[in-house]
Amino acid sequence: MLYGTMKLAIGGPLKVAFRPWVEGLENIPDDGPAILASNHLSFSDSFFLPTMLHRKVTFIAKAEYFTTPGVKGRLTAAFFKGVGQLPVDRSGARGAGEAAIKSGIEVLKRGELFGIYPEGTRSPDGRLYRGKPGGLGRVALATGAPVIPVAMIDTEKIQPPGKVMPKLMRPGIRIGKPLDFSRYQGMDHDRFVLRALTDEVMYEIMKLSGQEYVDMYATAAKRQLAEAAKAAKEAAQAGTGSTGDKPEKTGA
Repeated sequence: MLYGTMKLAIGGPLKVAFRPWVEGLENIPDDGPAILASNHLSFSDSFFLPTMLHRKVTFIAKAEYFTTPGVKGRLTAAFFKGVGQLPVDRSGARGAGEAAIKSGIEVLKRGELFGIYPEGTRSPDGRLYRGKPGGLGRVALATGAPVIPVAMIDTEKIQPPGKVMPKLMRPGIRIGKPLDFSRYQGMDHDRFVLRALTDEVMYEIMKLSGQEYVDMYATAAKRQLAEAAKAAKEAAQAGTGSTGDKPEKTGA
């Protein structure tokens, strides 16, 4: 009941204001478990995708979304709780990963939809990054649930990282055909199998989204960008310091 109420209260205005389009809704089964594996461009992805589906989808959400102070933080927490999203503490990488896998398996065992962002974090520049195999692969093989690739389109233009006010424009969602990985059943601890499964899913997402693919993790790309920005700032400050002194006067 709470999910339906929240979806109507938030999803209704989202549809009216942004008029999102969606292709491939017929690929979402009417019942039974399935994994929705999506690219991740914006915070708003977790709003638009559930809004456009006829079934409830449960995503793993970082714990900060439930504990951020202020009005925006309380509204965000209320939304995520209302639509059944599950908080996971990411402070310990290994523990967070295991908690996410366990939660995903439990959702699928109930015959529901489980949503996951294989990149592990939002894309820093709109490109598609390498998927992390541990979560997606292990949940898929432990449950036997089909994996449905999903592409979010243009959501990064609506609300780029760091921007509070969204831009009114039409985002899109493309939903691909379910992928069956039953051929790998019982091999959920084989890292080569997990890598192959994840790469296949990422390839389908790339075809749906039209994004440029980058064969590195988004977390590594973010570190590189942060380091480059820091180096540029330090170089600029050094340049200002070296040229800021007044030249000495020379006498004739």
